[in-house]
Amino acid sequence: MKLGMITWITENDFRRAKERDLEFVELDVNDRAEEFLDHVTEIAEYSKKYSMPVGAVGRWGSTRISKEGICKDELELESKLIEAAAGLNCEIYITGCNYVEELSYFENCKLAIEYFEQLIAVGKNCRVKIAVYNCRWNNFVHSDMAYTMIHGYLKDLYIKYDPSHCIYAGGDYLKETRDWGDRFLHIHLKGSLKIDNERFDDPPAGMDQTNWGAFLAILYAKGYDGNLSIEPHSSHWWGELGEKGIDYTIKYFRNLIL
Repeated sequence: MKLGMITWITENDFRRAKERDLEFVELDVNDRAEEFLDHVTEIAEYSKKYSMPVGAVGRWGSTRISKEGICKDELELESKLIEAAAGLNCEIYITGCNYVEELSYFENCKLAIEYFEQLIAVGKNCRVKIAVYNCRWNNFVHSDMAYTMIHGYLKDLYIKYDPSHCIYAGGDYLKETRDWGDRFLHIHLKGSLKIDNERFDDPPAGMDQTNWGAFLAILYAKGYDGNLSIEPHSSHWWGELGEKGIDYTIKYFRNLIL
């Protein structure tokens, strides 16, 4: 498995990843898609200069479907992002799909399948695999029912998995990993901490309530040999403390990676 982290597109981001001896960076463009697309040439230069691959590119939170059907502007934008990822020698693109309340669950799944099919086709043309994040942010493709309907049909659609989303939703992340781990393509390492059954904070991974040893044991059993991407996400761990938290997580997972 390879250890990296989510960062952004500046030279300093690539330099800091290199200084930490990480193996890749992840670029999540979200509402900064145009900024990312405008700087692909510079990103490629930084990646080469610091021998720091782009391990994944992703876009969270956007609206992909509506009651009228597929949102063509979003499809066009994500197609450009997939092609840009390919230009950076990145083989993973991460996406999701919103739920339309006016439609039935079946109709939502049908539209999501149609949307993902088009992204998969774009990805196949440039050797980029498509994965769906299990974050609940404007996304309903995050657990067993949707995986059964959508991933059960689309054999070339993968999963970007983050245990914290399952934990905060009251699910069983070890069971999901057992049942769907063979479709996992990319992993986020984000800590989760609940007190009195309520979300308290997302501390550095390894300093939280996730059973990371058991989680990785299942990944190894499933033959997973992909990316582990650190996601600093705490409302308390910022500045100097946040930097120490990242360093702690790096050290913690290096002891778990075989």
